[in-house]
Amino acid sequence: MTKGYLSLKSLILTLVCIVFLNGCSSQQALPTATIYPAKTDTAASYNYLIGPGDQLNIFVWRNPEVSGSFVVRPDGKITTSLVEDIPASGKTPTQLARAIEERLATYLREPIVTVTISNFIGPYSEQIRVIGEAAQPRAVSYGKNMTLLDVMIAVGGLTEFADGNDAVLVRIENGKQKQYQLFIEDLIKSGNIKANIDVLPGDIIVIPEAWF
Repeated sequence: MTKGYLSLKSLILTLVCIVFLNGCSSQQALPTATIYPAKTDTAASYNYLIGPGDQLNIFVWRNPEVSGSFVVRPDGKITTSLVEDIPASGKTPTQLARAIEERLATYLREPIVTVTISNFIGPYSEQIRVIGEAAQPRAVSYGKNMTLLDVMIAVGGLTEFADGNDAVLVRIENGKQKQYQLFIEDLIKSGNIKANIDVLPGDIIVIPEAWF
């Protein structure tokens, strides 16, 4: 009885595995992630762009009732007292202020708006992503004139298993991905400042694990 039960159980498990494997083989690959190039080509041309999660302080001169603090939603929009669903992500604070003035002109006479930011995150396309054998792999908000050394300080340096001199920087240039070798170990462990380079919004830094 027990032997027959085990045989039946084994048969069922075999059939389940076959169905599962057939299902896996018929699954379609998802499309490659859409590339959204950063809007900054050089450090000198950098202007901070608003992104989801940013805390905005919107001041409307002589109209405190429509002023206030607002968080940019995950869809990149904000809603204020008189303005609904206005796109904010990807704009500079000045560009957003002008857009709000245009909307408020329907209700107020010659509105004057100022937008300031108290929590800086920025759009994903403008962040620097560090993956692999960093002590704290994460996305880092770009700051003007930021260098590789600044980024590595922000992520806590390398792990003990990192191969820092085989690290790669991936950058979108003219719509195409380009890769550049980095010498992070020389920079932060040997103090070779020549290995320091300027980083730009949208850069991806990949730090592999050492083979031994």
